[in-house]
Amino acid sequence: MVSYQDVYPSPAILRSFDIVRPRAAELLNLEYFEAEPARMPHEVFSQHRLLLNLRETPMRVENWRDAAHRDFIFLPNEIVLTPAGIRSGWHWHERSKVIVITIMPDMLHRFAASELGLVLGTSQLRDTPQAADPDLCQSGTMLLEALRTRATGSEVMYESFARIFLVKLIQRYGELRSEALDFSRGFTASHYKRVLDFVAERFGGPITIEEMARVAGLSPAHFSRLFKEVLGDSPYQFVMDYRVEQAKRMLSERGRPMADIALACGFADQAHFSRIFKRLTGQTPKTFRAGR
Repeated sequence: MVSYQDVYPSPAILRSFDIVRPRAAELLNLEYFEAEPARMPHEVFSQHRLLLNLRETPMRVENWRDAAHRDFIFLPNEIVLTPAGIRSGWHWHERSKVIVITIMPDMLHRFAASELGLVLGTSQLRDTPQAADPDLCQSGTMLLEALRTRATGSEVMYESFARIFLVKLIQRYGELRSEALDFSRGFTASHYKRVLDFVAERFGGPITIEEMARVAGLSPAHFSRLFKEVLGDSPYQFVMDYRVEQAKRMLSERGRPMADIALACGFADQAHFSRIFKRLTGQTPKTFRAGR
């Protein structure tokens, strides 16, 4: 599937990935357009796409979503949410003033799981052809202003606003897995949150499956089976993923030795750290740090 940015007919006035540091840009990509009337080809995109209408007056647009065609009036403070995998195309008949936010599904899954203790369903976000959402539009505007200022601390502001935006998005349009997080006949959101908090507190030291199961209030065998069924990873893999994510943050500290980061993240030694990091990211810690 192609990227939304590959086919947009006019250049963005402002793009987040040109401005913010990689960690903030990983959360979501924001582009701002004031574009003349134009068309976009029909494509299937690998990203979730969210359009936030900032125009002060209504505008006529046409939108194709798989087999459906809509010719409608896009009102101020309305949104259009198109999940990844839907073939879509656009024709706007007037000059637009819109924020386009694109999010990779795997990023949204990780954010929901690691930051909110939630597991999204396979569809992740509900298809929303048109909805009034002034609050989400305001959150998008705050993101835009954080990019525009370029002041000291604006990147930190952008990352904070991006997190707030994603929480709002998931709360309102997220498809939570298996009946409001009643996971797999016994592994609930409460179980997951307790395990997540335990790992977040203890990731720098030894963590056993028996300890994780005890925190969840389940037998080790039952816990391991349900955890794998719900999250798709074993408890061991979950811990390794969490440690690598923490290591990524620490690698931004340029003067911090690799051996120190390895021990702080619970790896046996630097060689163990490098081996696991490369297996999960495709890069060595040294290469990842050089690219920051």
